Amino acid sequence: MKRLHDTFCMFSPATERFAYRLPVVFLMLACAGCGDLSTLKHPQKEMLIYCGITMIQPVREIAQNFEKQNKCIVKIIKGGSGDLLKAIERSQKGDLYLPGEASYMDACISDGVCRSSVCVGYNRSVMVVRKGNPLNIPSELKSMTNRSYRVVIGDPDTGSIGKEAKSVLEKADLFNEVIANNPVFTTDSKDISKAIQNGHADLGINWYATTQWPENAPHIDALPIPEHYAPKTPLLLGLLGCSGDLNLAKEFMKNAISPEGKEIFNKFGFEPSF
Repeated sequence: MKRLHDTFCMFSPATERFAYRLPVVFLMLACAGCGDLSTLKHPQKEMLIYCGITMIQPVREIAQNFEKQNKCIVKIIKGGSGDLLKAIERSQKGDLYLPGEASYMDACISDGVCRSSVCVGYNRSVMVVRKGNPLNIPSELKSMTNRSYRVVIGDPDTGSIGKEAKSVLEKADLFNEVIANNPVFTTDSKDISKAIQNGHADLGINWYATTQWPENAPHIDALPIPEHYAPKTPLLLGLLGCSGDLNLAKEFMKNAISPEGKEIFNKFGFEPSF
């Protein structure tokens, strides 16, 4: 199985950190709070959010505003939704989890990983091609099986878009044919966009919101998928059972579903919740 490179990042929106691979993230989490705060009379509160890559831009902007309003530090780990869930289960540290596909949250609630969740918006999957569709690829899922096209899809085991792509293609009874077309597999939506932009692939399935990002919009076009194959999916922000500051985490959730929060998500291509 071919894969493209994937990284995970932890950062405060005010000052972005360097990229880390997952084992380093675990080490950082294990060491969280080890600093000497004895000299500080009023140490700032901190919270940690696990965020699927597709939603990182609106979450980062909301977090920047939240830090100023609440005089706190918000750290974010970004990555594929499946990998983030594994990180949560292993570290048992963190406050909020925002995967890119609702089934992750359903499992988290039933397993007790998350206490509750709120809907911050909706996303939907589309086929993606280079800007202007220079190969004139037909806007139909059957195109994913055409051996004339280099196809890229997400790995169903690591990220929400891979899970979504598999579901879409299975509904259309095309999954096995697409696999037979020897696609490139990636871990997340960001690498799907890169594969299209860099010419490593001609066609893929990705979240619609990614096609609206400033860095992608000049290079990528979306081809719609019929709604009975690809209905919009709710984005659920979950309150982790291991949260060290429930009040602060709940306040962030309120901000995310406020009119201002919905406007920010909408700005980055997500349909608002009502």
